[in-house]
Amino acid sequence: MSRFIDRVTIDAVAGNGGHGCSSVHREKFKPLGGPDGGNGGNGGDVTLVVDPQVHTLLDFHFRPRAKAGNGRPGEGGNRNGANGDSLVLKVPDGTVVLDTDGQLLADLVGEGTEFVAAQGGRGGLGNAALASRARKAPGFALLGEPGEERQLLLELKSVADVGLVGFPSAGKSSLVSVLSAAKPKIADYPFTTLAPNLGVVTAGDDTFTIADVPGLIPGASQGRGLGLDFLRHLERCAVLAHVVDCATLEPGRDPISDIDALEAELAAYQPVLAQDQLLGDLAARPRVVVLNKVDIPEADELADLVEGEIAERGWPVFRVSAVAHKGLAELKYGLAELVDTYRAEQEKPVARRPVIRPKAVDRSEFTIVDDPDIPGGYIVRGQRPERWIRQTQFDNDEAVGYLADRLNRLGVEDALVKRGAEPGAAVTIAGVTFDWEPAVPMADEVPLTGRGTDVRLERNERVGAAERKAARKLRRQRLDEQDGQSLGWSDDD
Repeated sequence: MSRFIDRVTIDAVAGNGGHGCSSVHREKFKPLGGPDGGNGGNGGDVTLVVDPQVHTLLDFHFRPRAKAGNGRPGEGGNRNGANGDSLVLKVPDGTVVLDTDGQLLADLVGEGTEFVAAQGGRGGLGNAALASRARKAPGFALLGEPGEERQLLLELKSVADVGLVGFPSAGKSSLVSVLSAAKPKIADYPFTTLAPNLGVVTAGDDTFTIADVPGLIPGASQGRGLGLDFLRHLERCAVLAHVVDCATLEPGRDPISDIDALEAELAAYQPVLAQDQLLGDLAARPRVVVLNKVDIPEADELADLVEGEIAERGWPVFRVSAVAHKGLAELKYGLAELVDTYRAEQEKPVARRPVIRPKAVDRSEFTIVDDPDIPGGYIVRGQRPERWIRQTQFDNDEAVGYLADRLNRLGVEDALVKRGAEPGAAVTIAGVTFDWEPAVPMADEVPLTGRGTDVRLERNERVGAAERKAARKLRRQRLDEQDGQSLGWSDDD
């Protein structure tokens, strides 16, 4: 038996970008051929797309983790890595995407509507792309960025033309089963329906969808029963139909009191999304009243008594019997007319256009705040500095020097000076802490040393060949002097 799942939590993991390649062209009789390391490929995105053939979030319930492909690293010979495979997740029409804090990220309505749930990481540049006047043959490449990883909450709001509301066991599921080809569960106990049922109804040349929402009780708008879980499925219904049980034997209940109780709950419930208010409040949506189970003589008599009072409210009234198939044709055509009227009053949907928001000229690329954990320390925050940190090979001095040049050109050093930073102060960017040294010259102002090194950092502790040779000569002289003293030789000898 299929399950209806209308709320799931998924982990969307985008692909990591591929690392750039550090390579030097080598060819016979052509020394110093220059850098030829290719760029890494971009990581794949995780995208949600509305598909009209999907009606539930069941697939995400069993497979909540969605992982896109990683980008391939670059190679020598100026060969760029391949981009990672993007992952497309098909979701039903009416899916709402929220973050872990409950903030709205996307409202997916309409076939083909897309939302990038997780952005793939950028591929790192190879040393061929990093070559410049100051660095003609860089001995490093940039690392690929990690892909975005987000935990998202998906909620489904059924997109139906007509929503059936009523107390438990009012006959809503029975009506859906006889008006459409849907086969919902039907039983003689309350709350038989635990999930909304959608059906397609045909009335002549008109076709509309109908939703059977689980039974509501007083207090549903505050969370009693299944109200809060399923009232949202009514938010996008154009017409609301009260299904009233005229044959109920419960004390204190009658058609008028049932309608008044449900109207109070609809008026108290507020849609979460402002877009759903475009249809009007639930209390202001078009109404019809369906007096059900009139095949029972007592119920038919009760319908005669209340039909006039309901009609005074300006609501169409239909007397039906789902069991005896009585009054169904009139109900079909009546609902179709109301739906057609609603559709005619709505504006035709316009295809969404891409919105381009250029950056402001004076927009700051970063901010600097005091570090609460390190006295005298600072934290630099910004999209570009944090991205540069993730792209840097910290075991390569030349790559670290290149990072320093980028931060200097961005104005980070000048901003630290203005904030009164002292030499040696701890500066943290994207979780990496540095000892800040002001007034470090740029790469084009100092002579460059071997590939993978930077004289400004003075971090290379490797002993050179000349130093090793001098050290060996000194050790031999000391050994000769010790041997001479042990044999009793003097300086004159």
